[in-house]
Amino acid sequence: MSNRESPASTEVRLEDYRPPAWRIDDIELVFDLDVRETFVHARLHVHRAAQGPRKPLRLDGEELELLGLRIDGDEPAATSWHLEAGALVIELDRDTAVVETRSRIDPSANTALQGLYLSGSVERGFLLTQCEAEGFRRITWSLDRPDVLSRYRVELRAERDRFPVLLAGGDAEGAGALPGGRHWARFFDPQPRPSYLFALVAGHLESIEDRYLTSEGRAVRLVIWAEADVIARCAHAMAALKAAFAWDERRFGRCYRLGVFHVVATHDFTMGAMENTGLNIFNAKYLVADTETATDDDLRHVLAVVGHEYFHNWSGNRVTCRDWFQLSLKEGLTVYREQEFESDVASRTLRRIEDVRMLWRVQFAEDAGPLAHPVRPSRYREINNFYTATVYEKGAEIVRMLERVLGEAGFRRGMDLYFDRHDGAAVTVEDFVAALGDANGRDLSAWLAWYRQAGTPVLDWSGHYDAVARRYTLALRQHTPPTPGQAAKQALPIPLALALFGRDGRVLSSRIHGCDGSAHAHVVVVDAAEACVTLEDVETEPVPSLLRGFSAPVRLAPAHWRDLAVLAAHEDDGFNRWFSADALARRIIDVRIAGTVVDAAMDAAWIDALRQALADDLLDPATLAEMLTLADEVTLAEALIEVDPQRVHAARDAVEVMLSTALQAPLALRYSLLAPAATEGMGAAAQGRRRLRNRCLGLLCRADARQYALARAHHDHAVTLTDRLAALTCLVHGAAEDAADVLADFRARHVDDALVLDKWFAVQATAPHADTVERVEVLASDALFRWDNPNKVYALFASFALRNPLAFHRYDGAGYRLVGAAVERLDATTPQVAARLAAAFGPWRRFEAGRRSLMCAELERLAARVRSRDVADIVARSLAGPLQAL
Repeated sequence: MSNRESPASTEVRLEDYRPPAWRIDDIELVFDLDVRETFVHARLHVHRAAQGPRKPLRLDGEELELLGLRIDGDEPAATSWHLEAGALVIELDRDTAVVETRSRIDPSANTALQGLYLSGSVERGFLLTQCEAEGFRRITWSLDRPDVLSRYRVELRAERDRFPVLLAGGDAEGAGALPGGRHWARFFDPQPRPSYLFALVAGHLESIEDRYLTSEGRAVRLVIWAEADVIARCAHAMAALKAAFAWDERRFGRCYRLGVFHVVATHDFTMGAMENTGLNIFNAKYLVADTETATDDDLRHVLAVVGHEYFHNWSGNRVTCRDWFQLSLKEGLTVYREQEFESDVASRTLRRIEDVRMLWRVQFAEDAGPLAHPVRPSRYREINNFYTATVYEKGAEIVRMLERVLGEAGFRRGMDLYFDRHDGAAVTVEDFVAALGDANGRDLSAWLAWYRQAGTPVLDWSGHYDAVARRYTLALRQHTPPTPGQAAKQALPIPLALALFGRDGRVLSSRIHGCDGSAHAHVVVVDAAEACVTLEDVETEPVPSLLRGFSAPVRLAPAHWRDLAVLAAHEDDGFNRWFSADALARRIIDVRIAGTVVDAAMDAAWIDALRQALADDLLDPATLAEMLTLADEVTLAEALIEVDPQRVHAARDAVEVMLSTALQAPLALRYSLLAPAATEGMGAAAQGRRRLRNRCLGLLCRADARQYALARAHHDHAVTLTDRLAALTCLVHGAAEDAADVLADFRARHVDDALVLDKWFAVQATAPHADTVERVEVLASDALFRWDNPNKVYALFASFALRNPLAFHRYDGAGYRLVGAAVERLDATTPQVAARLAAAFGPWRRFEAGRRSLMCAELERLAARVRSRDVADIVARSLAGPLQAL
């Protein structure tokens, strides 16, 4: 009795949601674990939940071999059950039952890395699970949907020598020996949870351990597990975990309720990490990091991701999603919580800059292409393809907007009510918004439109100053371009944070018309297609600073370049100073992309603003480094109707050379002042100084090729991976004469460190040279590259396809064929990875005719050859329907 056939790809629609006909109160699982043959004995305590017509019990299952079935201890009649694609269907004549199944699975053959699979070699690797979104059905027959919450009791049995460590979610109930050199361990979680949070780990692992005493007085064991060669590099992750515990108690009043919190690192994982209750499983690159083998950015990413997965304990686990359409209810909310955590613990300005850059580069592009979808989509064919920047990053921006309009205290009241009201439940976006509103006596239902509507709103504006009345009036207009399946758009509530400055850089106080009291900054909500905001008591004609802190995920019509220059030189908030400098730089690059007449005065104003920033000793070095960093080519192309990647690259390149040449002297001075002794340490301040020093190095190399000798010395004397990698990137991307020697040295130094070698691959894959296509082909045959390891594929192929537009979009289509072949190969083994890579072809209609034709041909070739639901869905959506003009 087997079920090897994959279920057909059918469309799932939000409007068709119905509560489950059956529920499972308790699930008892016994695993006899082995690499090639694992037996799973499941006991499901089911009860009929729906009124009306009696429906059969339909248990989800994929890639399972059914060995036995019992109902309340008896074998059922052959006519009362059957197997069909993706399900075990049982006709039950009672309202409660205990359904037992015994199944066989082969973890070593599970290259999809969903369900129970093997990480590492057959001889020494370990077993682990990944069940989100629908991986549990690859482990045993069950109701694999997020609105079925069950208590899990899990017993693991295995050979002690081969699998000395046995872990599952929840608290340990016992462990002991079995005959024949085997042993067992049992775990129980009293908190009902959905199947996607099931987890187990078994194999050879080492651990580090600590303790945390919650504010409720519960002592929690904190245990991080990893393979022996990297366990010593997990101390930073442990410190981050303890910081996350403390922060969530302090900021949101949320405490952990189990007695143990396990975290496991693996090199074979398609995602970043997974928040399984009591047993988080991490991609090693977000857990294994120390000062010798990780960059400053790596260390901050570990802090953020460890926090993210821990915060899911409440925003995702204890309060979970009713269905997968509500995915942003846990992911968008938790990304927001993660952002706030890192902002409080590390650098708020840098984190916000990085988040906005990410939003522009990935999410805005997603909203402008054929893969555009609402934060809460209305339908899907493959849910794995909706773990997107729209769901995560735009979802977080919606939460941030709500926090901004409610205020910190009001938002906390709403979050308290949300968690208390829905603890132990599977809920919807409406439940979340209602809780925030109810706690503050406000109707927030208008904000649900942000979840329903795809696309990036455009906010146009104009300002008029009446000197006699001392009044400044802002006329505002919003519109959202059509997206696939949504031609008509409604006006959205847009919180607009603003301040006014004088031409001399002074902050001006003002009063919103009809309100009492003056202030230096305001937040107004624009909720109509057209609106006016009147500011009174404005002493002089102002320079408006709009969308401060990026108060809404919209595309803001740019200010006059002279106004941007004032703000870039004088804005009193680090983020907004960067935001203004970036907008001015983009204006300068856009002129060159368009081929219009260069405005020398505008160029000079930008250079002068950056010269002032370089001389400002009070400006945070990390913020200054970002001000000196131009928007990447993907972001620059995002707003273009028809993209010529070579033209975009040439324009950006010319402006960067102009910048580096004009500021060569102050850049060299800053670099010398930031000598290694000034950048020692791992605190945020030292990391900021390193960031600025490395940015100065990069610009100095652009100004004068003779500075590559400085980059070589920088590399050879580096004491941190951050500095060594920055110098390596300068040399490789600049095609310096000794780049090959430094690459060889870097490889030899880190040959035994898979995570650092991923950076070696990525540096070469992102080199902005036409022949990088051939270089990637060679690297794919390197002995250190592994097709079966997602991290390696992402480092080489995703870096090339998503972060190197010049090479990927090479005029002859070689980059498309290279990536298309990789997608086809991965489609047969690891479809989720292949689908993420295939998304690089999504915006094909936005390119000039030659590249458009070549990308379309590659998509059509893939459409005829791929077999997985994951890739077929991405390809079909990419090819379907015309792309609307911005």
